[in-house]
Order: sequence, then C-alpha cells, then structure tokens
Amino acid sequence: MSTDQEKTRKRHAELINELPKADGWVQQHVLLYQGQWLHSFILLGATLMQNHFNYRSTDIFLCSFIKAGTTWLKALMFAIMNRSRFPDFSDHPLLRQGPQSCFPSLDPYISQDHAITNMDLLPSPRLISSHFAFNLFPSTFQDECKFVYICRDPKDVFVSMFHFVKQMRPKHLPALSFDKAFELFCEGVMDYGPYWDHVLGFWKASLEHPDKVLFLRYEEMKKEPEVHVKRLAEFMGVPISVEEQKNQVVEKIITLCGFEHLKNLEVNKSGKYTHINNKPVCGNHVFFRRGEVGDWQNHLTKEMGDKIDQITQDKFKDFGLTLDATLK
Repeated sequence: MSTDQEKTRKRHAELINELPKADGWVQQHVLLYQGQWLHSFILLGATLMQNHFNYRSTDIFLCSFIKAGTTWLKALMFAIMNRSRFPDFSDHPLLRQGPQSCFPSLDPYISQDHAITNMDLLPSPRLISSHFAFNLFPSTFQDECKFVYICRDPKDVFVSMFHFVKQMRPKHLPALSFDKAFELFCEGVMDYGPYWDHVLGFWKASLEHPDKVLFLRYEEMKKEPEVHVKRLAEFMGVPISVEEQKNQVVEKIITLCGFEHLKNLEVNKSGKYTHINNKPVCGNHVFFRRGEVGDWQNHLTKEMGDKIDQITQDKFKDFGLTLDATLK
C-alpha cells in the first residue's frame, strides 16, 4: 500500500468522527459525506476512489441507486459488451457466475488492500458498477468516462431495499422495522441516499452531456427491452449489426439475462458473490427477489405510496424529470 493511500485511510478515520451521523440500514450508522449518506466502509471506498483510482477514458460505469435494477442491467451490459467473446449463449459465463461476479462493483471492493492494483489489471474497456452519487466522481471521470444510469419508481426501490437489507444487516444489530425504514427513506436517510438527489444528479448530467451519460428508466426497459438493448449497445460503442439482428442476437441477450431465467439458475440459488480477488461476499440469491414493476402495492398502504409520490413530484418538478410511467 502506498504512503498516499495510507494518508487517505488515516483521513478516513478522522472523517468518521467529524461527519454528521444518522441511523443506518445495513450498519448501525451512516455518515453524510459530500451530500450522500454512506456507512464507514463505503465511505473509505469513496475517498480511495476520489484520490487514487486510475480511471481510463474507456471505462463505462453502471450507476444506480440500491435496488433500482442493477443486477439485471449488469447482466445485459456484460452480455452486450462481450458478445463477440462469448457468442455461444448456451455456454455463457452468466450461466456459471452471478452478474455481480462478472461485473466488478467499485464501492465495497476498492476498500480492500491491493484492490486498486487488481482493478488496474482488468482489460479495457472496463465495466464497473457503483452506487456513488454523480457529484462524488472526480471531474476527470465525469468528462472522459461513460456512465449508464438506471432509475426506478422509488416505491419499488424502497420495498426491494428493505427486503435486501433484512438479509444483509448484521445479526448483532436490532432489526430495522418496516415503519422505521419508511420514515428514514422519506427523510432521505439511507445508504447512498437521499434517493431523489441521487437520481437528479445523473439526470442533470445526462441533459448536459448525453454522449457521456445515458439515463434509463427500469419500467421502460421492462416494457421494451429490445429497444433498450440496442440503445445500450450503441452508447457502449458496440452497436448491434444488421447481421446480428438477423441472427436474433438481441432476443438471445434478453432471454439469457431475463430476471426469472437468472434467478432460477443454480449458481444464483446456491452460489456465492465473489469480488475479482475471489473473496466471497454473500450468496447470489440475495440479489434476486421479484424484479417486478408495482410490487410496492403489496407492501405499502395507499397513504404511504401517496407520500412517496408527493415527495418525488416536489423534488423533480423543477428539473423536467417525470416518472409518470411509474406513477400510473
């Protein structure tokens, strides 16, 4: 580990005592760092990323809020980018590894020793996922790298996030109640929150630099997956050819990466999510629950749904962003 990285880790230890603190979902507390709530381990990842990560202009970041469709999009982007390497969809890496293992996640991984060096060994173009807010990325990243962002109805995000956290929260901490989680969500206090600021950061960036930031809606992707696979391929610099369209490559990618198909693979039932250094993190199954649009109706009261809708409309109305497709 370099002396500079040691200084960053020392500064991180100081930040833990200096930053505003609130109740956390996964860990006991989250800390407010540059407008985003992060627990201490992820905060370390943010500071290491900002100060030491060797970005490349060819890097493509998949960014999202927690439980906004990240797992599905990881599979789609991996299959799109690597379709010339793995043309046989019946013998594909996604059939043997979970999407999380095929597509490195920057935030938790970079906090580990030698992580930055290991990331340097990956071939270009690198596909890297992150839940960091757009403003946390250095301006050099913003100017030169590409970002794919996916947003989702915050009501579904909340429900999916609550069920995910129940499996990830350490057993020595008291359980987080549904009502408490809802209160924190509406206040913007959750890992990587506030949700609305997270979405707006990437939305504004997509308007200013559409060639660098592709803004997607989960619900629209579910309705027209073929359209969005082609959009992704074009944006990522590997457009679908006429010959590939004739050979139904788009349809094959969609089938391979279908939520139910992935969920029912044995590797995603009993396999482990590992970082690129082969360190197990958790079971793949925790990343697959329902993947449906509108599942919030099975968990939230009408009043709760209306409250989130009102917050969403109030936060987005001045920025030309609407989630009408998700609110009907």
